[in-house]
Amino acid sequence: MGYEIYLKRGEEKRIVNGHSWVYANEVQKIVGKDKNGSLATVYSFDGKYIGKGYINHLSKILVRVFIRDNSEDTKDFYLERIKTANNYRKDLGYDNCYRMIFSEADNLPGLVVDKYDNVLCVQFSSLGMDKRRDLIVECLVELFNPKGIYERSDMATRSKEGLEEKNGLLYGSIDDWTIINENGIKMAVDVKNGQKTGYFLDQKENRLALRKYCKDKDVLDCFCNSGGFSMNAATVAKHVTAVDISELALTNVKKNIELNNFKNVDTKCGDVFSLLREYKAQKKQFDVVVLDPPAFCKSASEVKDAYRGYKDINILGIKLVKSGGYLVTSSCSHYMTFTLFERMLIEAARDSGRVVRCVEIKSQSPDHPSLLAEEETQYLKFFVLQII
Repeated sequence: MGYEIYLKRGEEKRIVNGHSWVYANEVQKIVGKDKNGSLATVYSFDGKYIGKGYINHLSKILVRVFIRDNSEDTKDFYLERIKTANNYRKDLGYDNCYRMIFSEADNLPGLVVDKYDNVLCVQFSSLGMDKRRDLIVECLVELFNPKGIYERSDMATRSKEGLEEKNGLLYGSIDDWTIINENGIKMAVDVKNGQKTGYFLDQKENRLALRKYCKDKDVLDCFCNSGGFSMNAATVAKHVTAVDISELALTNVKKNIELNNFKNVDTKCGDVFSLLREYKAQKKQFDVVVLDPPAFCKSASEVKDAYRGYKDINILGIKLVKSGGYLVTSSCSHYMTFTLFERMLIEAARDSGRVVRCVEIKSQSPDHPSLLAEEETQYLKFFVLQII
């Protein structure tokens, strides 16, 4: 008999409402025996069926529930679940590049699949999905016949599941660069070495929204990574300065400049905090400043320090914007909630001594949907502020 998980009294409410994580400290008893990573059945305290998910005794998240009916995790089940996830994106008009599967939000917790033209990039962040790597690859090949499938499971969070970081080719072949089309712009994606799965697809619609603020403007794009915001701004801007501390990232930016034949983009390698202080000392200002930093906090314990970091960089950003110009600022950490991020921006505006108004608020692109019952899936904050 496989594992049967019985929750403590009252602990089922969150799971019944749609959250997928069952924490070890919420469990009253475990009956049965099977291999770690096998499919376990979850019941309420009084024996009512809740759902099924993969168990991991090495993780604080004991079970990740993703089956709510009587289905089993067969190949046909995975084919249908993957097809459903992809059809949702196709119905919204996504075609060349998009997130095909977004883990819990697509009822496949621990699995991410990104599409870059004819290449798929996959991440396995849970033990259960990791054990079904071959099956999932088989399903992806059968459904989409990609040129190649590459794994980018090189996330530190895998250690919490008792897994080592891993990456490499799983199927077919891939080139050093995969060229995608985003908002009519050519972007070279380095699936093997780029951040996350090679590119930040969650900001693509926010990058398009940026354009209306950049017409004939002087733009500073900070933490530019491979240049998504820079390239979108360059379609309409007078000049764009793309800044990142990584030479590898700037090599990618330069390739994207060449791909699109932009003549109005320059790159600068350096620490953004230091550079912004230098610009402030020089009394240099820009029409538009873009701040899209990596997550400053990856755990709840880091929120206080991250808050200070976000506030510091946003004060600097506000001070570098000309009157009438715009600060475009983001956070990709779900621990930095919308409420916290907005409060930080209010304080940053006050401490900068500038008058600031909010003109647009957005989140992650619709191919990265979030579950209302699982706040961890809602993570991206995107604010456009005008400095008046």
